[in-house]
Amino acid sequence: MFEIQNTLSFNKDELVSWNEYDYITRTSQNQWILQETGFVNKENINSAWNWSLGLLQMDFFYRKNPWYAWQFIRKIIPKIEIKNKTILFFSVILNQQKSKLLSVLVRDVDKVFNDIEVSIPKQNWKIDFDFMERFIQDLENQKINELNNYLLATWLKDYHLTNEEEKVLADFEAGKFEWSNFEIEKLFNISRWNISNQKELIKDNSWIVFVAQNDNDNGFVDMVKPENNKQFKWNSLIVWRQTWIVYYQEKDFITTDWVLVLSSKENFIKNRKIGLAFTSSLTKQMVSFGYNNTVSAEKLNKINIQLPIKDNEPDYKLMETLISAIQKLVIKDVVIYANRKIEATKGVVEKEK
Repeated sequence: MFEIQNTLSFNKDELVSWNEYDYITRTSQNQWILQETGFVNKENINSAWNWSLGLLQMDFFYRKNPWYAWQFIRKIIPKIEIKNKTILFFSVILNQQKSKLLSVLVRDVDKVFNDIEVSIPKQNWKIDFDFMERFIQDLENQKINELNNYLLATWLKDYHLTNEEEKVLADFEAGKFEWSNFEIEKLFNISRWNISNQKELIKDNSWIVFVAQNDNDNGFVDMVKPENNKQFKWNSLIVWRQTWIVYYQEKDFITTDWVLVLSSKENFIKNRKIGLAFTSSLTKQMVSFGYNNTVSAEKLNKINIQLPIKDNEPDYKLMETLISAIQKLVIKDVVIYANRKIEATKGVVEKEK
């Protein structure tokens, strides 16, 4: 059903202004899209309507736009016609192979991928695309209803900005903030802890978060007992040492040796909004780390992050208000999307009646 091919790569400094192509790197955020670019060269262009495979995390993402690639990325080209609604179905099937691909050397990935067998719906000895489309549509309807209920329960349906939020957002967009650089080691204590054997973690009657190098849910893996494991406090940031990803932790947690924990020296991260502001500032600086350049505490300590200031000190109130405004703008799109989907579903139901 698929063919795996190499991609030609080049570095970020060759990108040009415009938004015709996506530039794909090994970041696990935004479906690996580091930024958009104009035409660089003809030889390196990868066509749209296929999947990219990152050889470090073994994540598959579907590409709707033509794209350029950084190092260690394959493209997965379908040999069969893939209908729009079944893209998600096949994306799940491909990503279910992650554990198999992570267990082999990079040089063996192509062979292992080609030898994998998967189960797919079939009718009359043909791939049942109609079933896939109905299945995805049913899941979408279910998730949209869950999303709408969540927005109602958490009061996030109110996306209207306050006067203060409007002013702060306008000042931010107009470049009126005063910024300053702060060295990480002056703001945070960096530590890490090694769990010798992850299988030793006890899950019965568990109550503390275990985070590791997981692309989703802020690195959440499981709930475990904290016995014989070092606990970290909730108002912390975590940095994956190999993939540059930064997450804010809202609950006490334990973790592995491959995660660096940043604890604020003066307990200035007092809530989620301030935590997200620091997460964003630090994430912007993580692009300085490249392949074979694992993030260490020593390297991280020397990084400078930019923060808005007042009287030469970080302006935490301003950060909180800005994040609140941005969150409402994002939620606004989500609420409108959910409402539109719900109305469309109602229209289909009424039509069928």
